[in-house]
Amino acid sequence: MVWGEWIRAVEVEPSLYAADFAKLGEQIEQLLDAGARVFHYDVGDGHFVEPIIIGPVVLQSIGGLIHDGGGRVDVHLMVESPERYFGAFREAGADSVTFHYEAIEDLGAITAAAREHGLGVGVALKPKTPVEDVAEAAITAGVDLVLCMSIEPGYSGQNFMPEAFDRLRRLRGLLPEAIQLQVDGGVNHDNVREAREAGANLLVAATAVFGEGDPAAGYGGLVEALEPLS
Repeated sequence: MVWGEWIRAVEVEPSLYAADFAKLGEQIEQLLDAGARVFHYDVGDGHFVEPIIIGPVVLQSIGGLIHDGGGRVDVHLMVESPERYFGAFREAGADSVTFHYEAIEDLGAITAAAREHGLGVGVALKPKTPVEDVAEAAITAGVDLVLCMSIEPGYSGQNFMPEAFDRLRRLRGLLPEAIQLQVDGGVNHDNVREAREAGANLLVAATAVFGEGDPAAGYGGLVEALEPLS
């Protein structure tokens, strides 16, 4: 499962962490109708990050809906020992998993373990982790994407860290074109274009999509802000 085979040049990814869970299926359908094709699914274990955030059981209930609508599920594992969960998330409907560079010891081995489950693979880095270290390891391991966090991982609603723009530019310069560059945290209608110009082509948005109660409009506004760059 290689990202480049099933995404468009640029994707705005609604982050389901910020959805109204009383209307989760309805909101996903609205986003699919609005053109969203990749859904970001955050998972927190209460250890690597403080909050405990939805697991495979919730994904099991929505994975079919997303796939039937032509979408994909991008799971962001903010957890320790991420390899323990690959099978469960794949079975629940995950298409790709991204785990944190800071939570693992051997990126190559963890990448291989994810591939064994037919999953796409990403590696994420926190705001203070050196981009050069992660880029080199990502290239060697052959991951599909690098996720540059623009907030401290764990809680939705934080403000975008401006220094992330430079980190994105540096990562894009270090990574081969085949490795996608994702940004997550505080992405909104005011900064999404600059994040794209800095090199990110996978733009995860939470509050900017769901915060006003009309996710289709929130998503559409982000896509519009990227035109004609997208």
